[in-house]
Amino acid sequence: MAYTVDTQRVRKGEEIDEQGIESFLREKLPNLPDEKLEVRQFGAGHSNLTYELTIGGWEAVLRRPPMGPVAPKAHDMEREYLVLQALHPVFPLAPKPLAFESGNLLGRPFFVMERRHGLVFDTEFPKGIRPNPEFGRKLSETMVDRLVELHSIDYKATKLKEMVKPDGFMERQIHGWIKRYEKARTDDVVSGERLKKWLVAHIPDSNEASIIHYDYKLNNALFDEEANMVGLFDWEMTTVGDPLADLGAAMSYWIEAEDPELLKTGLGKSPLTVNEGFYTRDEFMTRYAEKSGRDLSNINVYVTFAYFKLAGIIQQIYSRYRKGQTDDPRFSRMNIFVNNLIKHAEETAGL
Repeated sequence: MAYTVDTQRVRKGEEIDEQGIESFLREKLPNLPDEKLEVRQFGAGHSNLTYELTIGGWEAVLRRPPMGPVAPKAHDMEREYLVLQALHPVFPLAPKPLAFESGNLLGRPFFVMERRHGLVFDTEFPKGIRPNPEFGRKLSETMVDRLVELHSIDYKATKLKEMVKPDGFMERQIHGWIKRYEKARTDDVVSGERLKKWLVAHIPDSNEASIIHYDYKLNNALFDEEANMVGLFDWEMTTVGDPLADLGAAMSYWIEAEDPELLKTGLGKSPLTVNEGFYTRDEFMTRYAEKSGRDLSNINVYVTFAYFKLAGIIQQIYSRYRKGQTDDPRFSRMNIFVNNLIKHAEETAGL
């Protein structure tokens, strides 16, 4: 298999205590090789920090919150670790968690999980993969089918049932993200008042509950050369709730060729999903409805909310940048993307 080179030297200001980490690993994980720990950093992502840990032939991934202050209840490493413990046995695409540290070592909690290898499809096709429409279609089908599979798991048969409260999920989500957006709002983004009122007036009345990833996008997955998924990551937002909220969130990430340019390039280069062969959002949702049997007649509300929620997530990152809590230059113009997301959400709602 061709592998994506997905790590780089650790960015300045994001170094971790390598000696302390190595001692922790040797205490928690017996029989590690004798070689010295080597640390590299994964380059993708705008929120939590992830590092590749290597000791001889052994390898793993360390995941920790970003540097500087973070929003309350955000970047909860212990919760994500427990979610993976509950999920990995019934959904092996979720990586196996190996160890958790509560914050004494790095000043913030972190966990270590197994390392998976495969191909990441983000803004360019990996080396060794010949771009063609048929491959894009296979990736699209895999994305739909694995999401349907995740939503079909009986969460009550897992330890997740002790961690979640699915009743009233969408009402809590909509009111909660309105509060988060307002709290993180800066003077150079719109208030979104019309959109917020519309969302509150259209809260879906759904009693269905399933395990939802809630950050389900193409570059959070690893694939083999046949477009089979071999790993799925970033389970921070995972919970049990309305499965159509998960589908809506996935559609807010799924950019297509006909989308406005500012939406396609809001976080940099356009994702691969704008290329010929990849599903449109309508095609994605049609296959999801066929495979899951769910009624998508109200999906417009879920997709509209997903654009608003994404605006809230980006705004929280931008607010940290404005307060000087991070100097990552990638964050400096995120206010423009936030305003475009609010505008696009309003158009999706028909406002």
